[in-house]
Amino acid sequence: MVAVKVIVVGAGVVGTLHAWEALRRGHQVVQIEREAEARGASLRNFGLIWVGGRSGGPELETALRARGLWEEIGGRVPALGFRANGSLTPVRGPLELAVAEAALARNDATARGFELLTPAEARALNPALRGAFTAALRCERDATVEPRTAQLALRAELSKSPHYTFLPGREVRDVTGPATVRDDHGDVHRADAVVLCTGAWLGGLVRELAGPELPVRRVRLQMMQTDPLGEPFPTSVADADSFRYYPAYASPALDALQAGQPQAPTAEEHRMQLLMVQRADGSLTIGDTHAYEHPFPFDTVEDPYDHLVGVAEALLGRPLPTIRRRWAGVYAQCTDPARVVHRQRVHDGVWLVTGPGGRGMTCSPAIAETTADELNW
Repeated sequence: MVAVKVIVVGAGVVGTLHAWEALRRGHQVVQIEREAEARGASLRNFGLIWVGGRSGGPELETALRARGLWEEIGGRVPALGFRANGSLTPVRGPLELAVAEAALARNDATARGFELLTPAEARALNPALRGAFTAALRCERDATVEPRTAQLALRAELSKSPHYTFLPGREVRDVTGPATVRDDHGDVHRADAVVLCTGAWLGGLVRELAGPELPVRRVRLQMMQTDPLGEPFPTSVADADSFRYYPAYASPALDALQAGQPQAPTAEEHRMQLLMVQRADGSLTIGDTHAYEHPFPFDTVEDPYDHLVGVAEALLGRPLPTIRRRWAGVYAQCTDPARVVHRQRVHDGVWLVTGPGGRGMTCSPAIAETTADELNW
């Protein structure tokens, strides 16, 4: 393999894993970030490596490959906070139970690590679940990292190499030739390949290069974080509304659930599910909502937070700690749900990689690996 120079634009998780993969393959890497640090969706998420809900076929294969890569990277970079903690989705009543049983009957259920547990078995894995539920669907392959610090930990490791350069506070404004970009400092950067990992930034240069019909949309979410729970919360947890959101659970049983047990009005209005994961400091990250219609509101609203608190407390059988933080985020999602990511050559030697949606943290290592393979790095 001949060493090349790769420019990665963007320091979110997708961009950072492209830098990681290029450096791993022996190439020289320059990573350019318009902020002092990445501040977009890569930080404003759960840190979940979420295998269980992925659609069968390429999406699941990508998630499983990425799960293995995350574990390898976590072994090398302990500060990443990788934990093979799995997940539990407690269910109540026959309709929700039927969806869990249908998921367990999938021909790829074993690959996902699906298992249906009694309440006692679920509490043996996560004793903090003291609320009432009928059963719990476990996904052994789910895992987590620390989203607010993952990119920092990865870049600290990248920076140990003399072949890696990080240039923050620079916005790429123009493509001036094959694999050549100019930033807003007036500096021109030349390479053998440029990868634009610009996240939800879909205007400006991205629109000029990819055109106005880019098959990617922006999605807004709301989330929150508590004070430390005061006890271990060993698994990630979802509620049964996640069945309505993730493609792995599509089945006649899900159709029956949606017809016979509508979501709470607030959850339906804001396209909600409960996801809950414990951070390294003991706090809980809890979410989330989904808004697809533009223009997005500029403020956060309280009803979704009230709903999430109620659902979380019902599962915990106790009050939540004080909410410490609330935030909104925006991520880019392919409009074709069958596509894991949008990868497009937009100029000689320049590729755009965007649109993983809520799969960005889960799938980034495998997305970067595929980019490197397709570009023959």
